[in-house]
Amino acid sequence: MDSLFLLFLFSFHLHILVSDASIHFYENQKFVENGNAFVFHGGNEGLYSFSHHNVSGNHVNSFIRFENISFRRPDGSVAIQETDSVMVQALIFDVEDRNSIGGGQRTVCCTYDLARSGVCVQDTIIYHSSPTNPDWPKVFGVTFKGYELVGTLAPKTIEITKTGMYNLYFVYCDQRLDGLTINGKTVWGNPGGYLPGRMASLMTFYWYMSLAFVILGAYWFFQYAKFWKEVLPLQNCIAFVIILSGSETLLRYLEFSGFNKHGVRPIWFTVLVITFSAIKQTISRLLILAVSMGYGVVRPTLGGFTSKTVLLGAIYFLACQVHELVESVGSSSDLSGKVRFLVVLPVSFLDAIFIIWIFTSLSTTLNKLQVRRLKTKLEIYRKFTNTMTTIIILSIGWICYEVYFKSTNLHNRQWQKTWIIPAFWQLLTFSILCVICSSLTPSQNSMRYAYSNDGGDDFDREDSLVMVNSGPLHSNGNYSFSSDYKTIKKIDAPCLLHEELEEDKRE
Repeated sequence: MDSLFLLFLFSFHLHILVSDASIHFYENQKFVENGNAFVFHGGNEGLYSFSHHNVSGNHVNSFIRFENISFRRPDGSVAIQETDSVMVQALIFDVEDRNSIGGGQRTVCCTYDLARSGVCVQDTIIYHSSPTNPDWPKVFGVTFKGYELVGTLAPKTIEITKTGMYNLYFVYCDQRLDGLTINGKTVWGNPGGYLPGRMASLMTFYWYMSLAFVILGAYWFFQYAKFWKEVLPLQNCIAFVIILSGSETLLRYLEFSGFNKHGVRPIWFTVLVITFSAIKQTISRLLILAVSMGYGVVRPTLGGFTSKTVLLGAIYFLACQVHELVESVGSSSDLSGKVRFLVVLPVSFLDAIFIIWIFTSLSTTLNKLQVRRLKTKLEIYRKFTNTMTTIIILSIGWICYEVYFKSTNLHNRQWQKTWIIPAFWQLLTFSILCVICSSLTPSQNSMRYAYSNDGGDDFDREDSLVMVNSGPLHSNGNYSFSSDYKTIKKIDAPCLLHEELEEDKRE
């Protein structure tokens, strides 16, 4: 309960960040010193040019709109002479033109010496025109004089005519504005709506993923209804995962669709989607682990592993919930690499535990099936093991690519490709689910995969025979012998079954 309460507080604390996104709100936020300037980061978004069409097919420019932006000096601030003009400037630039800003060695503001040489105006931002677009970067601002405590930036809309990752900074250079705070908001729009460029492709992706889950679910539940008398408990779990996964992808699409329309994400809906995602990821891993242990096929229950499995699932859910919250914040705000690393580390560690446990369990299950000579079940588990091995290799390869991508994606220059990373993991999860569904589809023969404790299971019959030669049988105590003692059959199969159940419980 304490962990859930802390998680709720964390979610509530992130309310402003999660809700903002393409409409960035500023509420009494302060500037920080950077080099010889004082800056406030107003946001960054991937924006498409007018050459990209909106949903109605019309040409629409992307834009950045400034609304009710005001700056306030603290009470008792140093007076500014009427003949002086102290400016707060807004700076907008494409990340490709970042070298056009400043004078090197962390010099953002024009100094007295530079002003004397005629390079720039003292106490203003140093910048040069972009080599590809002479009208950029955009610089404008508001002036303070005398005892003025509040300066208001006139409403302004900047149209974007070139696709790029755009950054907004508010900057002042004169220390007489020390303690300055900012209020107001900026609205960032793309041709198709308010959805940030980094997320635009994900909305389309989740639409197709929802359709894929509808198709998978329709097939599964058709078989489920047709052979409902033959359905196994494990197949009920698979049906639940299909519903959960389909609901999560649909909620993701609805979240992005609403975000695109209104420019903000309601906190309750975002937390709902994140919770669904965390539950789906947890249940999916537990399902794979249960299948690997042979639940419902080799053993009737998980036995002594039940409490350990539930504990691992609960810890993974909490870690995944926090990770998803931070990722949602990171999609619309800049978080430090340390924060991202700290939240992804527990999830990665727990994933490693799942992988080791899954393959250990698969090895044990395969050995049991081979000893018991259950050829049908053994063939299914061999295919499942091969599939899981392939998926793990793909996962490791993709993780290496993801590390390479993030290490080389400085300043978000490859923002149009970032959607591929979460999309791959969604496709991988869907692929695993499809493999499980194809192996354990409800059918008239479903019960042959089920665990049986009536002493008549294939495993009992096959494991109880040691073939040496054929011949008529004669009884002798607990065994039956052929006439020439070449074939031996155990009569006491229930005792053997009882011993194996005890073995499963010990495991």
